[in-house]
Amino acid sequence: MPAEKPLLQCYNRGCGQKYDPDKNTDESCRHHPGLPVFHDAYKGWGCCNKKCTDFTEFLNIKGCTLSKHSNIKPPEPEKPVMKEDIADTQVVEVKPIVPPTLERPPVDTPMVIMKPNIAQSLMQQLNTAPQQQEKKEVPESDEVQIGTTCKNGGCQVTYQGPDTNNTLCTYHPGVPIFHEGMKYWSCCQKKTSDFNSFLNQAGCNQGKHLWKKDDADMQTVQCRWDFHQTATHVIVSVYAKKYCPKESSVKLSPVRLCSSLVFPEQSNATFDLDYELRGIIDVNASEVSMFGTKVEIKMKKAEPGAWAKLGSPIETKDQKKELKTTSAVDNMTPQMEAVDLDDL
Repeated sequence: MPAEKPLLQCYNRGCGQKYDPDKNTDESCRHHPGLPVFHDAYKGWGCCNKKCTDFTEFLNIKGCTLSKHSNIKPPEPEKPVMKEDIADTQVVEVKPIVPPTLERPPVDTPMVIMKPNIAQSLMQQLNTAPQQQEKKEVPESDEVQIGTTCKNGGCQVTYQGPDTNNTLCTYHPGVPIFHEGMKYWSCCQKKTSDFNSFLNQAGCNQGKHLWKKDDADMQTVQCRWDFHQTATHVIVSVYAKKYCPKESSVKLSPVRLCSSLVFPEQSNATFDLDYELRGIIDVNASEVSMFGTKVEIKMKKAEPGAWAKLGSPIETKDQKKELKTTSAVDNMTPQMEAVDLDDL
């Protein structure tokens, strides 16, 4: 007997049967000419849109087309390009958009005198100031009055006559600092939270009593000041009373702040603040406000970013003497309050 021909495997989708090539007709194979579709848990065929959720039921969906069996595998659909393949062929580098850095102007750039906004409370003080000045006008005398307290910081000796000059003065050459509830002298920094204990701290230096401040000492006033910042502005606040807004001035340049407050009741003594700024500001968008108890300087940042500090002080000829006596506090933050105990 002649040997039987081997059966061939049909590769039409959805058929999966073996067939005899001699008995292969146009209606022998029932299959799906389309591609299988898997989407959102549904399974089906693209040619007849028959869908189900069970995989076994999907395999049993009868073909929608009749034709001859074929032992030729249909071409596989092209696979989508995976991310790993893209990484092997192409490197895409994404960089953040960084605005260009402004060129920093020189510190000697001409400054603009700011026109301040004067608060109503300060205007009221100015209206009553002439009357107060007339009452306080007293002829000055070189003679030391009995009961005058020594002007050296920390010394509590009062003048009782010429013999008092022969006593030793124990005092603090530095300035008093009030910061975060602590009170101490910049020269010896013995900290305490109790104000009476602070006042009773023995001086760390010895010398002669000072009954009257020199004219040079009277020319300067110590004011407490600090600064804070937002995303768009840096605000400097100088806390002062009884200053003259007409004689006082605030000048700004893109990289410098220069403020001078004049105190008429203290022989036109001044408080000067001169700093080279840490960043760059927009002078035209900045403003100055004067109140009864402070001066607020609101400077607009010219470029985004936080300032680590306000800047660096600029030393002037008039400040050299003061800087020598306060060298111990040069590196302290401006939030620290330097207080004149003569006013307490």
